[in-house]
Amino acid sequence: MDATAAAGSGRAPAPLRCARAETDSEDAVATTSSHSAAEAEADATEEGNGAPVEDAAADIEGVDGIRIRRRPVTGPPVHYVGPFQFRLENEGNTPRNILEKIVWDKEAEMKEKRPLYMLKGPLEAAPPARDFVGALKAAYDRTGLPALIAEVKKASPSRGVLREDFEPVQIAQTYEKNGAACLSVLTDAKYFQGSYDYLQAICNAGVQCPLLCKEFIVDAWQLYYARSKGADAVLLIAAVLPDLDIKYMLKICKILGMAALVEVHDEREMDRVLGIDGIQLVGINNRNLETFQVDISNTKKLLDGERGQTIAQKGIIVVGESGLFTPEHISFVQNAGVKAVLVGESLIKQEDPGKAIAGLFGKDISPVSAA
Repeated sequence: MDATAAAGSGRAPAPLRCARAETDSEDAVATTSSHSAAEAEADATEEGNGAPVEDAAADIEGVDGIRIRRRPVTGPPVHYVGPFQFRLENEGNTPRNILEKIVWDKEAEMKEKRPLYMLKGPLEAAPPARDFVGALKAAYDRTGLPALIAEVKKASPSRGVLREDFEPVQIAQTYEKNGAACLSVLTDAKYFQGSYDYLQAICNAGVQCPLLCKEFIVDAWQLYYARSKGADAVLLIAAVLPDLDIKYMLKICKILGMAALVEVHDEREMDRVLGIDGIQLVGINNRNLETFQVDISNTKKLLDGERGQTIAQKGIIVVGESGLFTPEHISFVQNAGVKAVLVGESLIKQEDPGKAIAGLFGKDISPVSAA
């Protein structure tokens, strides 16, 4: 059972063992360590919402606070009337928003994934993971401004193509030259026209900035695949992943040497994440999941009071995401407690994305300027 299946059944996902079946069959698959039904039910009751989840196809909104439904998607049922056929859509089989649609499609993609043992060679050949968190801290200390995670992003579902002359390696290099601490690389092909090939090409081109794989993670297999392509960090979205999956994936990331940026959108998600041990990076996305409107005051709201104090006590780095276009925006989120920002659209749409960094921060933050 993979991480997605385990989440759907309410069971704690078992650690993946990268091992072939004893036969030489081409369809041998990765196995999981044993976990008794009684133990799994106890885990689900203790760490979930107080009751085990029995039906993988059930609507599990509210379990561990996740807001994006996770279910097997077969689409609306087909009805036949004479020679005609049609589908009846209802709330249960229709995505409620774009993020839910992306996640459902991503789960369908996972059915086509390669067996885990086939990643053993690429994982061993991948360069050692770099210190993503350390790079953010060093940049903040050097500039006194939030460290920049600059995004290599061709398109988005809401904005369409952001840059026609899209050369990912060249963009990554100019970001690095102009002061980016780390880079985020979109790898989702269907909705963002991204690619794991972009991630690997940037890694192989000698770019020194640590790389975040910006993907919609729904299965632990994706963590191994991202690392094999050169990722130094991955994105985990709290609206999509139950607490048990986040805990499980954090352990895998640690084994692989990767950092995890755990993204939240509201107070409920922030409270969930702050209750999980081992969190180093929390991203606050200022985009509302229901309306997709952006409000950067969301960052300040989530960092006020006890939450901000808890974050400071735990030494968590907060990353501001979405809606950051001007030096005033950067100053606002920094004053709220942010020490890093993830920025894509406001840079990638400019004629020279690298030089646009100085405009975003109101000053040159490149390493040369500090020398």
